[in-house]
This record gives sequence, C-alpha cells and structure tokens, in this order.
Amino acid sequence: MPDAPTHENILVIKLSALGDFVLSVGAFQAIRAHHPSARIMLLTTRPFRKLAEALGCFDEIWIDDRPPLWRPNRWLALGRRLREARFGRVYDLQRSDRSGWYFRLAGRPEWVGAVAGCSHRYILPPGPVRHIAEREAAQLAAAGLGPIAASDLSFLTADLGRFALSPPYALLAPGSAPHRPAKRWPAPRFAALARELAAQGTAPVLLGTKAEAHELAEITQACPAARDLGGETGLEEIAALARGARLAVGNDTGPMHLIAAAGCPSLVLYSAESDPARSAPRGPKVEILREETLENLELDRVLAVLKSL
Repeated sequence: MPDAPTHENILVIKLSALGDFVLSVGAFQAIRAHHPSARIMLLTTRPFRKLAEALGCFDEIWIDDRPPLWRPNRWLALGRRLREARFGRVYDLQRSDRSGWYFRLAGRPEWVGAVAGCSHRYILPPGPVRHIAEREAAQLAAAGLGPIAASDLSFLTADLGRFALSPPYALLAPGSAPHRPAKRWPAPRFAALARELAAQGTAPVLLGTKAEAHELAEITQACPAARDLGGETGLEEIAALARGARLAVGNDTGPMHLIAAAGCPSLVLYSAESDPARSAPRGPKVEILREETLENLELDRVLAVLKSL
C-alpha cells in the first residue's frame, strides 16, 4: 500500500516570466519558513532553474515543458509523476488555467490556489486591480501563512571585478520583450538620459541581451561615456550591480524587477501595454512613470522624477 500524502512533501508551482518569478520570491521564502523540515519541490520552466536552485528554498526542481493539448502522452506522464509524488499540499502560485488542469491530473490533493474545487481556494475579490504580491499574500494567508516579507535577493552574488566599474554609476535597461516594442522608451531618449547622467558625473551602464544589441549600440554611439554590458550579465551580476548603483532607469522588463528588489532606487517606465498596478517591480525605492505611448514621454519628466531618487 503506497504511503499516504503528507505535509512534509510539498509542491510549489510557478511557471511564468522573470518579473513574476522575482515578485514571488517572498512567497517562496514564506513557504519554506512555514515548512522548515518539509521536502519541497518547485515545478517551473527551464529559464528559471538556475535562479530557483540558487534561492535555496527547494529540495528539487521539476521542469515543466508545458505540453500542448495535442500531446496527451506527455500530459499523462506529467499527471502520473504528480500522483506518484503523493504531495500533501500544493501551492499553486501560477493560478492559471494550465495549473488548474494540473490539480486534476494530480488527483486533487490539498491545493492552495484559484481552481474550483480546491481545498484552499483564493478568489480574487471585486474592486481595484491588485498587485501580484498582494494576491499571493492573500492566497497564502488562506492556508495559514503570513505575513509575507519582501523578496530577499541576498542569495544572488557575483564578483564584478572584471567590469572594473568605478562609482558612481547608474544602470539603464532599454530593452523589453522583443515581440512587444511598444513597451520600450525610444533609444534616442535613453541616449539623451545617458548624456545627462554622464554630465553630472554618473557613469551610464547599459544592460541587455543580444536582442537589444542595436539599441545599446545606438546609445553608446550617442554617448561614448556609456558602458555597454549587453550580453555580459547574468541574473547574479545584475543583482550585484544593482547593489552598487546610484539609481536605475528601465522599461517594464524582468531585469528591472531584479534591480529594484536588490535595493537600487529605480524608475520604471510603462506604456499602455502593461499595468503597473498588477505587477510593478517592488523594492525599497521604486518610482513609476506611465505614458500611453512611450514615444511621448519626454526626458524632462524622467529627470524630474530622478531628482527624488
């Protein structure tokens, strides 16, 4: 006869984008604190394995390749794995239709989530939009956890010696998801901001990936004082750079969540493409500027907010 499910065998589900993952670090840490001796598994997607391992909250990382509906054999294999693990409790921090199906595949264990029929159901109340941090705090409170502290990224460390940066410096993140260009403040505006920072004695440091190479090159061409670290920084380096930066300015993009949570005074620029009320970065000092079309956001407005940072 198989062992009965136990609260010492726990699954956490979080599949989504970098910003959402960073915002959930506080919830991960609260779950680990609430179950100090449990064996806790995380079901996530491949890009977040390294970050999840460094976090230190999980005993094992399971990778979800998100099988499509037309591959029932893979769905069945996932369901079999979930059932065989005999989880005593599942914390579904994804709260999506997909993770709702996992509730059924797993044989309906004790489940902290939003799916109908689960044991600890969180139903989003009517009224104003709630930030993901507030939603997760309310969800976990329904299962007896709380309060949820801010995400602690002290586990992300890196040696920055190879960059040979001398303070003061500011971080600029001019990229965002390639398929959502409307979330980007134009590169010439970032270049103007870089020139202004350099004139004030603060070295502009550019962050991005190969997908932003064109924008980064445009900025460094207009502001030779800017340092282009595009493609040279992982998550650990970004967090470490943020701890030493005077300030940061960037679009609604995952690295800005890391930078803000690491403690850097941050200004995040939003267009109508996304809603900061739902998922703005959290940190000790975060300011938001929102313009329906970011092409209409003038440099003077950005500089005025930076004075408070």
